[in-house]
Amino acid sequence: MTHIHRFNRIAHSELSDEGPSKSQRKRESHALQDLGEELVNLAKDALARVPMPENLERAVRDCRTITAHEGRRRQMQYVGKQMRTLDEQEIEAIQRALDVIKGVSKAETAKLHALERWRERLLAKDEALTELLTQHPDADGQQLRTLIRNARREQAAQKPPKAFRELFQVLKDLLGTGSASSETSDDADNDLPEFPTREDY
Repeated sequence: MTHIHRFNRIAHSELSDEGPSKSQRKRESHALQDLGEELVNLAKDALARVPMPENLERAVRDCRTITAHEGRRRQMQYVGKQMRTLDEQEIEAIQRALDVIKGVSKAETAKLHALERWRERLLAKDEALTELLTQHPDADGQQLRTLIRNARREQAAQKPPKAFRELFQVLKDLLGTGSASSETSDDADNDLPEFPTREDY
């Protein structure tokens, strides 16, 4: 369950004529603190794609530079404080952006796993290379055979996996994972929400 869903569920289930209860406010605060921690732990390029007010962005970026445990803890509290100043639209915009980024990450992971499976098959049996060359006749068969042979020798001799890694890169180029990743990233960028302006309220 995403943080914004938790936030909304709490609000709808516990809201009364007298306003939110103390326990509701506490849970909302924890949910926003968790959301702030997600922002702090994002990769730099992913963080740049999340819409947020300048004061929150500055607090998050400052927190990422702090390595001392106590200093980072205090800064995380400040990030949480900034999160609690956001309205519901702003929180939803951040959560939607995070959902898109996580989806892209899952897609990238799946593609990398597919490449790893191909490499394992190529090293395990010669028939796999025949299958690969049938599917991709433009591939450099001699280069692949050399890399496979050298990677097998590396494994047998427990040497550094130079050919093993080169084989992965050749497969990545051959199977078009790099370009596919870019397309996925571009599509994800198009799905990112616009940050709501005050005129939208």
